[in-house]
Amino acid sequence: MDHAATTPVRPEVARAMLPYFSERFGNPSSLYALAREAKEAVEEARGRVAAAIGARPEEIFFTSGGTEADNWAVKGVVAASRKKGDHIITSAIEHHAVLHPCRALEKQGYRVTYLPVDGYGRVDPERVGEAITNKTVLVSVMAANNEIGTIQPIAAIGRIAHDHGVPFHTDAVQAIGAYPVDVDAMGADLLAISAHKFGGPKGAGALYVRRGTRVGTFMDGGAQERGRRAGTENVPGIVGLGRAIDLAVGGMPQNPTRLAAMRDRLIRGILDGIPDTRLNGHPTERLANNANISFRYVEGESILLLLDALGVAASTGSACTSASLEPSHVLTACGLPPEHAHGSLRLTLGSRNTDEDVDYVLSVLPGVIERLRAISPLRGEA
Repeated sequence: MDHAATTPVRPEVARAMLPYFSERFGNPSSLYALAREAKEAVEEARGRVAAAIGARPEEIFFTSGGTEADNWAVKGVVAASRKKGDHIITSAIEHHAVLHPCRALEKQGYRVTYLPVDGYGRVDPERVGEAITNKTVLVSVMAANNEIGTIQPIAAIGRIAHDHGVPFHTDAVQAIGAYPVDVDAMGADLLAISAHKFGGPKGAGALYVRRGTRVGTFMDGGAQERGRRAGTENVPGIVGLGRAIDLAVGGMPQNPTRLAAMRDRLIRGILDGIPDTRLNGHPTERLANNANISFRYVEGESILLLLDALGVAASTGSACTSASLEPSHVLTACGLPPEHAHGSLRLTLGSRNTDEDVDYVLSVLPGVIERLRAISPLRGEA
């Protein structure tokens, strides 16, 4: 139950990719028939990604994943806007793929405003407008949070950014396939996606760049991606991305509706069955598959180890920071004390999960928490 970290490649996706590892192995930049076949596959995938988010094919640039796409968006817009200003606005709960580039830019002299969030992890659009100055070159707020599942009021934020003439970037890595993503409705000028979050392969992603948005070149070298992202294209990965996004978007709203029913039963079962727990994130404006719960008096890592021994894969937050001993920056930004943030558990459902999986977690989790609380020094301090 850790599908926010990654998802299995769907069989249809694997079948679509397989020929491009062997008989259709051509380099899309070459001119002969084998190469043209690979080039056509890349462009077909580009069209599929564009159609899925309401964009034009020429606005889609393939990357190695969401982290690269976010880095390109943040650093690329800043590089192209040096003469205009030196100010970036983002939120305190962004993925590190946005926060770390912002911090790197701060070391170079740029100024960054990290907007606070409410107790549910929501950004107030009015705070965005208040933070914009005549030196602001980018607003970046994620569509949905990877840890607590909270969905942001992206359309309102996009409108405010545009009213001030500032480009708007959103990390939509967790949103594809969870709810409709349309770049015009969202007001997004740049949008990042990652294939492995919705049944595609790892190592493939894309950055949407609205036509007319100024963004610097990410990597110099060859002329791939219209000269803006050099390097031989990952043809199998790109083909897989295109097929996966077709399937993910085509599965709405049935898949999210099914997942939301299981999620709600999971949340109710945990909150009703285990004392001293709380739901993290917005109670309704949240991803259909996300349940993030804090348990007092226990450490999240200990919960994970015991659940793993029982055959349950979960996380305490972002998989990208699972080795960190620091409390979740998302939960602390929402106002949780560090000792409560340390006791968080993220369960994220996927297409292969069943009601029986939910039943199993609800049957074993109370015992896990009881066992850990019985030996916890934190309980004696309460």
